[in-house]
Amino acid sequence: MDKFPLEIVIPVYNEGENLIKLLHLLEQYVKTDFKVLICYDQDDDDCFKFKERIEKFKFDVEFVKNSSKGPCSAIKKGLYYSNSDCVIVYPADDILNCDIIDLMFEKFKNGNDVVVASRFVEGGSMKGCPLLKSILVRLASFTLYYLSSIPVKDASNGFRLFSRKLLDTVNVQSTVGFSYSLELLAKCHRLRLNIAEVPAQWEERSEGSSRFKIFKWLPAYLRWYFYGICTTWFNMNEKSVIKSKRNEQ
Repeated sequence: MDKFPLEIVIPVYNEGENLIKLLHLLEQYVKTDFKVLICYDQDDDDCFKFKERIEKFKFDVEFVKNSSKGPCSAIKKGLYYSNSDCVIVYPADDILNCDIIDLMFEKFKNGNDVVVASRFVEGGSMKGCPLLKSILVRLASFTLYYLSSIPVKDASNGFRLFSRKLLDTVNVQSTVGFSYSLELLAKCHRLRLNIAEVPAQWEERSEGSSRFKIFKWLPAYLRWYFYGICTTWFNMNEKSVIKSKRNEQ
């Protein structure tokens, strides 16, 4: 498998039309040499209706089948299937942020092992979010920023960059939702690796339905939320983070 400077993992679940729009925007905006990994659950996913069109893009695209089901498992499969020095997890329905991918890659080249696409810094935004979800997301990010020493204001956004160094150092234990993102952020902080943040835009999707399940996934998020706080308050070291060997998903 050829090695690219950057790989972009896109988890999909019948996102065919959104995926085509996104790939066009990636081709238009991203100057870094990259490869796309489309991570899917089932062989009848509607993205395969567009396979011929997808294969005509100028960049490399590979379909990677999830060995289980659900967004977390699909993303983990993509993260550990990839072999680039850094990986960005990018939502299939996000057509607003392709123009910040090069900036995220630049932050990685400057020595950061996690680069957060942040809705809550100057220049970022979150629009149209359901009230309960908005309250929980903002409250978690606000309190984690002020109660821990994790240096980012958006703790939960699943759209972010991870270095191969980090992925090869830790196991991803999360199994539901997008909690892997908070987990890797907290573990990166416990390892005392560098973290950067760039402004990003977010809007509630207008087509299809969101797969975000607040109450079902809340315990998984709380686990890593308190993990991040404990790292700060109890000065916990990296020994509990480092794995003995790479955990292939």
